[in-house]
Amino acid sequence: MREGYEGTGPGAITPDGCAVELYTRLPVGDEPEVIAAAVPAGAHILELGSGVGRVTHPLLERGFTVTAVDESADMLAHVRGARTLCSPIESLDLGEKFDVVMLASFLVHSGDVEVRRDMLRACARHVAEGGCVLIQKEGEDYHTNIPRERVDPSGFTVRIAASEPVGDGVHSVRAEYVFPDASWTQTFLARPLTREQFEEALAEAGLEVDAYLTEDEMWVRAVPMA
Repeated sequence: MREGYEGTGPGAITPDGCAVELYTRLPVGDEPEVIAAAVPAGAHILELGSGVGRVTHPLLERGFTVTAVDESADMLAHVRGARTLCSPIESLDLGEKFDVVMLASFLVHSGDVEVRRDMLRACARHVAEGGCVLIQKEGEDYHTNIPRERVDPSGFTVRIAASEPVGDGVHSVRAEYVFPDASWTQTFLARPLTREQFEEALAEAGLEVDAYLTEDEMWVRAVPMA
């Protein structure tokens, strides 16, 4: 387990505290609709941090081609219908270009600045000319509206129980997932970013914002800088 990361609950736990079985249970949100509306039909998507394919599978159903990358072989074992590659994002270099590169799951908020830089460079390295990078970032009140919880219509509760500053602009976040028959927790490090800090991080990797895709600005389409 990475320092500052922890996971509890049944089944395999990845180095960043994610429980594989938990992610097989989580429902699909509005991500596929946001993505489909933002990119050309039939695009080839490089999905960085695909996990078990929660978003991969709906994208395949919508006619996209997906190359799914995750550092956890246990996660990738659940992905069907996509090319899969087991690799850390930050060191990925496929020698290929893609219409769309996707970095979701708030990975841009990595507590380690160097990891964030390398992830964004990997995005820039793999996006084709005329292509785009889709990034999911935290909501404005992610670390201040604490604690908060949501009961999913399918019958489980997700709770962000704490977000505590631990120095150097990093927070330790604890999430809890409670199902009728099992529960999981994940503790991880996240670096909150203002809009200015986020755009500076993109620029450092040679990317710039093309559009904020959702009203809450949590989904962003970026393109290589001219």
